Amino acid sequence: MSVDNRSVVIAGDLLALTKQLRVGDKLPSVRELSKQYGASPLTISQAIASLAATGAVRAEPGRGTFVASGLRQVDPDYSWQSGTLGRPRVDAVRSSRLGAYGSADDIQLSWGYLAPELQPLDELRTLGGRAARSSRAWSMAPAHGLPDLRRVFAAELGAEQGDVVVVPGGQQALVFAMRTLGEPGSVILTESPTYPGAILASQTAGMEMVSIPSDSDGILPHKLAEALERTRSKMIYLQPGCANPTGTTLPNNRRSEVLALAKQHGAFVLEDDWARHLSLANAPAPSLFSKDVDGHVVSILTLTKVLSPGLRIGALVARGPAGARLRNARIAEDMCVPPLMQEIALGMLTSPAWNRHLRRLRSALLERRDVMVHEVTQQLPDARIPGVPKGGIHLWVKLPEGADPTRLVESAQEAGVLVGNGGHFFVDEAPGCFIRLSYGAASIPQISEGIRRLAKLEIS
Repeated sequence: MSVDNRSVVIAGDLLALTKQLRVGDKLPSVRELSKQYGASPLTISQAIASLAATGAVRAEPGRGTFVASGLRQVDPDYSWQSGTLGRPRVDAVRSSRLGAYGSADDIQLSWGYLAPELQPLDELRTLGGRAARSSRAWSMAPAHGLPDLRRVFAAELGAEQGDVVVVPGGQQALVFAMRTLGEPGSVILTESPTYPGAILASQTAGMEMVSIPSDSDGILPHKLAEALERTRSKMIYLQPGCANPTGTTLPNNRRSEVLALAKQHGAFVLEDDWARHLSLANAPAPSLFSKDVDGHVVSILTLTKVLSPGLRIGALVARGPAGARLRNARIAEDMCVPPLMQEIALGMLTSPAWNRHLRRLRSALLERRDVMVHEVTQQLPDARIPGVPKGGIHLWVKLPEGADPTRLVESAQEAGVLVGNGGHFFVDEAPGCFIRLSYGAASIPQISEGIRRLAKLEIS
């Protein structure tokens, strides 16, 4: 049942009324309330139903609505929980911003997913309807994923089907891999700046994330070597292709150095290959996984970024005992990824619609990227773009010295534009003056209008 905003307001008024009454007292009738609020009987019924679901009232057909005994007559005391819960692991500020998507009236230049018109929704609806008619979509799936879907993911990286575990999206893959392969209290190294979701994942796993400096070509191998020696870390988190937020792609010589360091120190490289299907070149760079033969690289693929935020499907790919440990632990998470979602993903990946979508998407993202670069250059002349990305959906923008990114983000939101605070992409070092803009989340007119509004704001 759909509950509109009007019914929510009325429900709040009725809840306040119940607190003035005794258990068993009768509320005004639907007809009386409808007249009082100038609302339809359906809206009043929705308000009463929402209160009944919480136990605040009891609706008796033919008799009316009564204050229920389940209603709390005093304010609850949750103060005991603070001492019992202990110190929170997850950064509440980062997590709230990571999941924030604003309202329909906002210009979305922060969202890490595709705008609706870039998603293959017609194809997904067709595939979803077809999959829903299959009995296989409603039965229990193997904990590691549908064999056919695992085979498709494996072919993407030159792996074996048995190396693949299907997971509900890239973020869950990060948390699961860190928690399963890492130890609480141990150090995980990452390039700086980095994806805030990875910082949150390390916090959830109880690991300490330590940042390694990077430049326009990505992580600095000599700094990584120093950190491996100093921390004795056994896990490195990297985005070798189109890193979020900078858009950097790690060149081949540095990839070789990273793999050599992982081998020397007996460390895992957790490769977040989130943008593999979002390359704006003809083909994405070969994955680290494809260059590793000894099982140091654990790779993450996701379809959520390239298809739809609601299609939570991804894959963890790992060889050797690490792969076995991930497969053994998978069933403890959620038994299986819903087979309906897997069937839709499999149908898309094995359909001609997949390559058509990638071609259309590449062209659209390239156009939007170029428009955003042009608008930033023209409208924000004091800002600088460290590097134009060759893939992904984000643009990393350096503000002039003395600018306050937090203030700018807040002012932008008041002006109806959502942008990413650059400070959230740094672990614990001085963040610098950056914002992240997403050209994949908005239309071309929205990009132009959004940057125009930013140009009018005070940024220092």
